[in-house]
Amino acid sequence: MKFATYERGGLTSTGVVHGERVYPVKETMQELLNAGLARALDLGTDALDAPSIELREVRLLAPLQPKTMRDFVAFEEHVEGVRRSVDGQEGVVDAWYEAPRFYFTNPYTVSGPGAVIAPPAACRALDFELEVAAVVGESGSNVTMADAHNHIFGYTILNDWSARDIQRREMQVSLGPAKGKDFSNTLGPWIVTADEVHSRRDADGFLDISCTVEVNGQLTGHDSLANMGWSFDALVAYASRDSWVHPGDVLGSGTVGNGGCLAELWGRRGEQTPPPLQTGDVVTMTVVGIGVLENTVGESRAVPEIPTARIVDHPRTRADQADV
Repeated sequence: MKFATYERGGLTSTGVVHGERVYPVKETMQELLNAGLARALDLGTDALDAPSIELREVRLLAPLQPKTMRDFVAFEEHVEGVRRSVDGQEGVVDAWYEAPRFYFTNPYTVSGPGAVIAPPAACRALDFELEVAAVVGESGSNVTMADAHNHIFGYTILNDWSARDIQRREMQVSLGPAKGKDFSNTLGPWIVTADEVHSRRDADGFLDISCTVEVNGQLTGHDSLANMGWSFDALVAYASRDSWVHPGDVLGSGTVGNGGCLAELWGRRGEQTPPPLQTGDVVTMTVVGIGVLENTVGESRAVPEIPTARIVDHPRTRADQADV
């Protein structure tokens, strides 16, 4: 089942997308997530017996406003190429193989299908990142691998937009990525419930699902979720280790390999080919069984200036001052 959030006549609603029609449900997306997958499916089934709207008459929004967003790096090929591009280093660090690493990204800058993306004003190397995200539908702490799939409500497409030049500079401080990432994350076009997606699981929990990305109609990247280093089950289990996951949390797969972003290609080719995204470029992501997510690159917005750090000459500690 496909659950979407949409705008029509100035009102935001939730509905089930079936064919080319939307069947409204009275619950918000967060209420559906809180209810759990089984109950949400019952509510969605009931909605299919009610009046519907043509899909072309609504504007799809981001399917949810996440509570938290953890973005993993689960594709070895991506890590190898981007490390060469961003850090100038070869290979994959040993620590990557030990556990599914992630960073927290910004839930406040989530956009949806058709949104125009404004790059940071200082960005000269804008990039897309093709990912699939699991949406949590059941709370848990220290979730086991065997039970992890039961905590997933469904899946959606994630474009983790990246300002590579800003990212490269800020990560020299051994923090981040931060401002190179948090200006925009796009989710959509809807959430496909786990019962549909998990029909593609293999014996180890990996999903054999094809993912492609095009820029202005030209194929740029193509990969399968079957090439993840860890399954989504492992991402859920690791995210909840010594912590919690709750309904509405989003867990990104990390960018697929084989051209899932431009930086991977730049790292392998030693030059910015294809070039960074420019105003007016259209990025189209397609994930089999989930849908199509398309966005256009817009103009940057003016931002206020922030000074560089002041230099403190030989700062003295409180203990030093106490001895004076």
